[in-house]
Amino acid sequence: MKKKYFLSFIFFINFFIFSFNLKATPDSFADLVEELLPAVVSIASTTIVENKNNQPIPRFPEGSPFDEFFKEYFDNERPSSPKQRPMIGLGSGFIVDNSGIIVTNSHVIEGADEITVILHNQNEYKATLLGRDPKADLAVLKIDPGNESLNAVKWGDSDTIRVGDWSIAIGNPLGLGGTVTAGIISAISRDIGNGPYVKFLQTDASINRGNSGGPLFNINGEVIGINTAIISQTGGSIGLGFAIPSNSALKIVKQLKEFGRTKRGWLGVQITPVSKEIAESLGLPNEKGAFISNINPNGPSKKAGLQEGDVILKFNNIQINKMTDLPRVVAESDVGSIAVVELWRKNKTISIEVKLGELPEESFVEREKNNKEIDKEIFTLKNLDLSIKDSKENFGVIVVSINANSNLQEGDIIKEVNREVVNNSKEFIDLINDIEKTGRGSLLLKIQREDQSLWITIKFVK
Repeated sequence: MKKKYFLSFIFFINFFIFSFNLKATPDSFADLVEELLPAVVSIASTTIVENKNNQPIPRFPEGSPFDEFFKEYFDNERPSSPKQRPMIGLGSGFIVDNSGIIVTNSHVIEGADEITVILHNQNEYKATLLGRDPKADLAVLKIDPGNESLNAVKWGDSDTIRVGDWSIAIGNPLGLGGTVTAGIISAISRDIGNGPYVKFLQTDASINRGNSGGPLFNINGEVIGINTAIISQTGGSIGLGFAIPSNSALKIVKQLKEFGRTKRGWLGVQITPVSKEIAESLGLPNEKGAFISNINPNGPSKKAGLQEGDVILKFNNIQINKMTDLPRVVAESDVGSIAVVELWRKNKTISIEVKLGELPEESFVEREKNNKEIDKEIFTLKNLDLSIKDSKENFGVIVVSINANSNLQEGDIIKEVNREVVNNSKEFIDLINDIEKTGRGSLLLKIQREDQSLWITIKFVK
């Protein structure tokens, strides 16, 4: 009997501890939403556009009776239309400082001649633009609230968000201001093709047109994201909404507020994905990293000693799994800071310190457009005739004929094979024979094509 009571007691204690450790799920978000609603605003952007809908008056030969008839008809029957008309765009935003600082999406106010902020109590204020960043799709506005007291949001830590956490969206979808929806975080670090500088949070909270620029909250009432985009075949919500993480947005917002623009770190390299062929050619164990196809001669990487053909594996100890990971982590780094870049060069890993520059406004990370799909590319040694020819750097071999399937071109000058410099055709052939004995199926060639430096991969004939 005592044993039975003892086991019941142990079961009760364990159940109590388990229940105590469980996070309480709220029965309602009403109390929380009531606190948050005053900090969320609607944004109306007015753009003056040319009125192209005026119906032209029919033209007839001068002196024709029809000319006078239609002129009189149009003058009497149709009022003259203005040459310009306002076009109104609707979006959302949220107050981050009770002095009147508001955050929204750049696309919400892009091209606007006038911006109006509508508070939750329907009071309206004209807003001025402090700065916008189209690359990250963020903008910062300022209103003068006068004697009106404003409620500001608190920023949350988006790095702590996990798939399955609650999320609450508040915004102005389809002009219905103060709309609240809830769901969960469906995924993190989503790449939806909106540029290289943001990895999005995905939520199934209902997001529609007009929610853009509005906040995504956690259940503590902290902003963890800025609702920016949806994927939909109908234009309405199908449960695929995307938000800029708060940690990515916060630094940009501060810079827009202070400088009116974003200051991004800059390496000064052009990169391409590490394909299967590139990885095999360079002896990499996998296809992770970012392959450097070109280096800006005036950029930080050139000064630090990075080379074309290097593969960046880590940046400040952050693993570069895909090429698209690199632009984001570099851009988020401080201008002038010292970054440690881990590289793969000639079958070994090395680390180089780079003092980051500032990304020029006109500069964008570009994928190498001349790198073709070469899964079925075949390079036939027997059919390739090479002869020595001076290049601008006085080394390399020139291609004087090619087989029909090659993505080489006549006149291309081969400068390197698998990062090894070649000076003449004998060195080239000896190097290829040595590489073939290792069992590798692909070669990575650095070529000079007119004034352009390119990288291509080719396969051995099986």
